[in-house]
Amino acid sequence: MIDVLLPFYGDPALLREAVESVRAQTCGEWRLLVVDDCYPGESVEPWLSGLGDPRIHYARNPENLGVNRNFQHCLELAEADHVVFLGCDDVLLPRYVEVVAAAARSTSAAMVQCVVEVIDSAGRPAMNLTDRVKRRLMPEVRGRLTLSGEDLARRLLVGNWAYFPAICWDRRAALAHGFRPGLGLVLDLALILDLVADGADFVLLDEVCFAYRRHEDSASSVAAVDTRRFEEERAFFADVARQLEDRGWTRAARAARLHVTSRLHAAALLPAALRTRDRRVVRSLLRHLAR
Repeated sequence: MIDVLLPFYGDPALLREAVESVRAQTCGEWRLLVVDDCYPGESVEPWLSGLGDPRIHYARNPENLGVNRNFQHCLELAEADHVVFLGCDDVLLPRYVEVVAAAARSTSAAMVQCVVEVIDSAGRPAMNLTDRVKRRLMPEVRGRLTLSGEDLARRLLVGNWAYFPAICWDRRAALAHGFRPGLGLVLDLALILDLVADGADFVLLDEVCFAYRRHEDSASSVAAVDTRRFEEERAFFADVARQLEDRGWTRAARAARLHVTSRLHAAALLPAALRTRDRRVVRSLLRHLAR
């Protein structure tokens, strides 16, 4: 059994598509829990109730918890042995539960991920620079590949090739660590690394079972870059580097200090930021490149 946890704050139309993708699974070993983080727009509760599906449960937080606390709340509400944090705009392909549930039952790994296809806001196949880099960094898989220890930590710190919403987690292992308080953008990588440091395995499968929605970037969105993103990443990588040094994982610690792909992300945003002449954003990007 898998609990599909769906923290909701976004487009109700995309949420309906995500929910229908869960209901279309070839394997019925799932329960869906939609946790509404006080989305101010159209209520999704009437539509969910109207489905009349006893496997679907809805809860609305009394106040907005934000990404980190809502994800933690979802994890604490879960009951099944394994959980998935489905993005409210992502799509499970029909065999997702069947494939990852079988893999989870046959291994003691704390994390299982299938191959992900990337789609745009209209559901069309897409592959931007971020996803091309992820594809290049992801280990080659034939059948099944089990990763663990310092090598896994180093690979993820060179560049986070994992797709968080596609990962099936051992609930007890994830709950033992939980999401690090205060993190909003790297909370997924932090949880993975915490489990890896605790001796957990990460299993990669070679079947495409998940559609991850990547919304298009635009010049205006680059101009509105929240500079706190890079501040959070710098602090996180510095903290992780110290922890890994203490463990004697020197190669992984070096990857954390260098955080190459994070710097490359800042470099990719810099030309558009220069064109907008937003000095605040430009300074933030340059600072991230230098540190």
